[in-house]
Amino acid sequence: MMTHDPLPTASIITVDETSIATRILEPPTASAGDIVLCHGTPWSSQVWTSVATDLSRDYRVFLWDMPGYGESEKSAAVTTDLAAQAVRLGSLIELWGLQRPHVIAHDIGGAVALRAHLLNGVEYADVFLWDVVTLDPWGSPFFRLVAENAHVFEQLPAHLHAALVKEYIAAAAFRPLPDEDVEALASQWLGPVGQAAFYRQITALSAADTRPVANRLEATRSPVRIGWGRDDPWIPLGQAYELQSRFPDHPGVVVLDDVGHLTPVEDPSAVTAAVRAWLARQPAP
Repeated sequence: MMTHDPLPTASIITVDETSIATRILEPPTASAGDIVLCHGTPWSSQVWTSVATDLSRDYRVFLWDMPGYGESEKSAAVTTDLAAQAVRLGSLIELWGLQRPHVIAHDIGGAVALRAHLLNGVEYADVFLWDVVTLDPWGSPFFRLVAENAHVFEQLPAHLHAALVKEYIAAAAFRPLPDEDVEALASQWLGPVGQAAFYRQITALSAADTRPVANRLEATRSPVRIGWGRDDPWIPLGQAYELQSRFPDHPGVVVLDDVGHLTPVEDPSAVTAAVRAWLARQPAP
């Protein structure tokens, strides 16, 4: 469950003429390091609210809404494919002045972070991947249906679109999410701008952008840990172990029981504990 204490007001950074909503959470005393959090779809950095708030007690935490998501620019002119988002991540890390930050990524945020590292040369201290989109096949049946028929779904009346988005988000979890969490996560996709952006970002996502990443996993230069919900309905747990076999040194896998695809929202305390243990370099349980 997400904490509903608000995150700081977003600062807007322009990268390649695209407006990106960013936030920096500062610890009360000296920082133990820099952490960059990457979200997936159809989410925003909001999924990291609880985890980011906890980690910011000791670390500087950097959040961003990918263009096309959250409070970032959602215009039809914005490119939202994974290749473009990976370039933007590298640009943000440079603009923030970070040197080899810790990176924690969820869903397509994992593909973005890995692509920035493996194809664009961005260096990390380490990376923790949660229920990430990397290996074929990916995308829920609904995701694939929309991707193939976006022109039809775009024409839905607003109330039917809202119901569809909320049901889609709720279906990512193993157990029912609180209504307020579903409402908060769905809010960015409502209204004329949000509705159009929702279908555009789905259409822009393609396995053609993840296959070059999957083919280079053995070249990963940063230590890796993998986390997964045991009952992930969108990407089965078996992919976590397939990823493990492809990375150098066969990184540890953390599996959360009674959790689906939305690990940072469904069990933020367990995610935070796993991340803190990883940063302290304790063995995976």
